[in-house]
Amino acid sequence: MNNWRKSSYSGPDDGNECVEIATSPTHVAVRDSKTPARATLTFPRAAFTRFLTTMKEPKGSPPPR
Repeated sequence: MNNWRKSSYSGPDDGNECVEIATSPTHVAVRDSKTPARATLTFPRAAFTRFLTTMKEPKGSPPPR
């Protein structure tokens, strides 16, 4: 995965809250744009999709199954 792009979920363009993502057919990788050489988190695509869905739910809602 080497096609990194700034996530649309990142904060303002001031460089303080930038998350970059890269996708493949089976996985999504996430890294901090300020320190791209440091650790990268890689998730199976289905798990990342569930994570985003959960984050969009109103606070206190049960997670999707």
